[in-house]
Amino acid sequence: MKLIFLGSGSAFTVGADNFQSNMMLVAENNRKLLIDCGSDLRHSLYQLGWSYRDVTDIYISHIHADHTGGLEYMGFTTKFDPNCSRPKLYLSQELADLVWNNCLAGSMTSIEDDFATLETYFDIEPISPGSGFTWEGVDFTLVPTIHIQDKYQDVPSYGLSFSVAGVEVFLTTDTKYCPQQLQGFYESANLIFHDCNTAPVTGGVHAHYQELMTLPDKIKNKIWLYHYPPGPLPNAEQDGFKGFIKRGQTFVFDNGKFLVKMPTQ
Repeated sequence: MKLIFLGSGSAFTVGADNFQSNMMLVAENNRKLLIDCGSDLRHSLYQLGWSYRDVTDIYISHIHADHTGGLEYMGFTTKFDPNCSRPKLYLSQELADLVWNNCLAGSMTSIEDDFATLETYFDIEPISPGSGFTWEGVDFTLVPTIHIQDKYQDVPSYGLSFSVAGVEVFLTTDTKYCPQQLQGFYESANLIFHDCNTAPVTGGVHAHYQELMTLPDKIKNKIWLYHYPPGPLPNAEQDGFKGFIKRGQTFVFDNGKFLVKMPTQ
């Protein structure tokens, strides 16, 4: 099994050098789980020689457009292509209504003189709080993160913890710097993919590089950084991290180990 980064940039990444931080987990039988589905999806798929027809399953971590903006493309293209079936959509129960009502309903409700719902386009697999899902023999646990807090509540956002071919992986998706909440996942993982803001202003919704620098070396040594804005990057390897992920970078999992394949660009 392998994990391929369609992009490694933030929501505001521009140009073809990088795309938003969506990724594809590819099983031995060639089923593909798209982890987050951003608004530049059709371009990032094309760059790797794929299209909507290659996506069989989707996981959504939260409702921001760099994680949900490609669902309209996926929903319409697969519905009106007779060679496609509805992609399975994994997401937390509390996100299902938010994804439809807040992100998709305005453009996708009216269809062929009828009313559509999220289920019209996707085979929904809602995940109950404190639970997870299984895909192609891999068990995924949803990890609540602290990303956006409005006046009244935390807006739900979930990372993923999973074991693939004997490698324990923790993928933060989007989170503020909250080491106390994530400490157990930091400790148990062999490999960590951590979102990282490198902008001069911290912004308050993503872990910043300077904050992540304060983590113990034994944790930093497991971290690949992604979801960073355009611009110059610090020397992550010198600072104790594995490095910044590049678009197209691939992690191949086999027999308790993983091989990192850098993109050829």
